Amino acid sequence: MIKTYYLLTKPGIIAGNLITTASAFILASRGTIDYRLFLATAIGLFFVIASACVFNNYIDREADSKMARTKNRALVKGTISAKQACVFAILLGCLGFVFLALYTNFLAAGIALFGFFVYVVLYSFWKYHTSYATLVGSIAGAVPPVVGYCAASNRFDMGAILVFVILVLWQMPHFFSIAMYRSQEYAAASIPVLPVKSGNFITKIHILVYVIAFMAVSLMPTLFGLTGKLYLITAVLLGLAWLILSIRGFSVANDFRWARKMFALSLLVITILCFAMSIDVIPFMI
Repeated sequence: MIKTYYLLTKPGIIAGNLITTASAFILASRGTIDYRLFLATAIGLFFVIASACVFNNYIDREADSKMARTKNRALVKGTISAKQACVFAILLGCLGFVFLALYTNFLAAGIALFGFFVYVVLYSFWKYHTSYATLVGSIAGAVPPVVGYCAASNRFDMGAILVFVILVLWQMPHFFSIAMYRSQEYAAASIPVLPVKSGNFITKIHILVYVIAFMAVSLMPTLFGLTGKLYLITAVLLGLAWLILSIRGFSVANDFRWARKMFALSLLVITILCFAMSIDVIPFMI
């Protein structure tokens, strides 16, 4: 039963968000890392994101029953009742926000609350009505690293803005890739993602535009003096690799296979970029 509740929190999403949070925290530290503060930030965000994901599972339970990928989730099968899930989500959320408020700062806690609201209230409901909900979801997904940045610095400055914009622009082609190779499932659940609403070709154009925008903005931390040459070179190489694969999408015969490759590469891009950002900043702390 413990494992069932744990899976309800979508641990994969939590792990991905904590990676971006850690790199933003290190970026903002610009000196000696406060490991206790980082641990408090990670724990608080863990509970907040977990709460948001459980609420999302509750909201999506009917649609999940129509999708092969999600039809075996606990709320669909009845392993956990809707009431139990809501109580669990509330407890997680309370723990997370109290932890952030007490052990980080009110700015970080407030930004976390904003991201929670956007994801649970706006994205979770709007995605059934408009394809533009993908952008709303990207905004929510870009909040955790901003929380990490603000927890370390206790200020919202250009660094926080750049981290936020980079993550928003990264998530759009990332989400579109998922939507393409799972378009039949989204159609079955009546979720109007862009490939379902406008087709793969239009989606590929959107992906290309966002990848180009991501490439440009991902260079700015170095241009603003926040990172060094290692990060800059890494960002350029990753951006070019992603751009080349995006362009190839217009000539491939198998859109499903291409979308899977785009999805896999997007994960590699953000993971390596975060690692490069962390490594590049660490010399300033020595």
